[in-house]
Amino acid sequence: MSKAYSLLNIGKIVAGAGCIEQIKDIVADYQAKNVVIITDQGVWNSGLVEKPKTLLEGAGVNVHIINDTPPEPTVDQVNDIFQAANEFACEMIIGIGGGSSIDTAKIVSLLLTNHVNLRDLVKGKVQIIHRGVPTLMIPTTAGTGAEATPNAIVLVPEEELKVGIVSDKMVPDCVILDPTMTINLPKHITANTGMDALCHAIECYISKKANPFSDTFALKAITLISRSIRIAYNEGQNLAAREDMLLGAMFGGISIATSSTTAVHALAYPLGGKYRIPHGLSNAILLAHVMKFNLDATEEKFKDIAIAMGINVVGISTREAAEKMIDNLYSLISDLDIHANLRDKGITEDDLDLMVESASKVTRLLDNNPKVMTKDDIREIYKKLL
Repeated sequence: MSKAYSLLNIGKIVAGAGCIEQIKDIVADYQAKNVVIITDQGVWNSGLVEKPKTLLEGAGVNVHIINDTPPEPTVDQVNDIFQAANEFACEMIIGIGGGSSIDTAKIVSLLLTNHVNLRDLVKGKVQIIHRGVPTLMIPTTAGTGAEATPNAIVLVPEEELKVGIVSDKMVPDCVILDPTMTINLPKHITANTGMDALCHAIECYISKKANPFSDTFALKAITLISRSIRIAYNEGQNLAAREDMLLGAMFGGISIATSSTTAVHALAYPLGGKYRIPHGLSNAILLAHVMKFNLDATEEKFKDIAIAMGINVVGISTREAAEKMIDNLYSLISDLDIHANLRDKGITEDDLDLMVESASKVTRLLDNNPKVMTKDDIREIYKKLL
């Protein structure tokens, strides 16, 4: 008998090319007249916020833009954005962008109604009692799946580590998945964020917390991403591939909400926390190595993943199918031109002790890995990336 498991639901999901047009109807459903859009400079400069802003203002909604969400925001930076939103007396928060903007939007929403100190929240000293103001998330990358999760990641600089805030009350109220919002995504971001989404699905499928809900969404995510990530990378204007990637990323996020990521993310956190390597890239360069480490503990599930990836496993053993899956991950990294050498990021053997120590503390995720990973194991994986 399995332990109890649950599925957290987004209130409403609108998907398909051009569905951004429905933003005014969604906001009207919440009778919100004052909204704050949280985004980043890259999204703002690309013009992606202009259409939703125009649609809302045309419907009589007052829109306040906060467009300086940084990549991998720190606790203090998120708190500054909260203070700016708080001055506007907003009735709804809209996050437009990648994981950083969406996670920040989720946190700001909670802070507006719970009146807690963010640092205390990060340290687990306070609890979230109330849901935040209503939230609408519009991803412009297909990666984090943050629009579907109860998690938000912030950087704690003094600890040189990313920390996850987890609360069921952070699952967004509404999500718009419009592939036209992603067609101009640069190739390297398409690759890194797409691999992040694939990581979520694979890790959640092999996690000790895996269950029928997460398995269903994870395998579908793997299928969608595997068939479309190379196309989206090479043909950025391909709407069908972009839609697959958005759906795959969200399904991966739903998998996180009911299962959990594992050692890939645990080892990725120090790379982002100290060396500011983008989260998706950190996961991408670690994925195949961690899966190779896990091989003995999860051959059957690796075969399932191989089938979901479209790999022909007819007439071969479970072990051979699992090995083909791992080989495919290495090939995918190569096809997406993702460079997996930490030395290029200024990391040397002298940094290993700190990295290993930091990763080993992420027990929330390491405990979900299907195979026990010691500090020596962590060190060997990092060394393969030097």
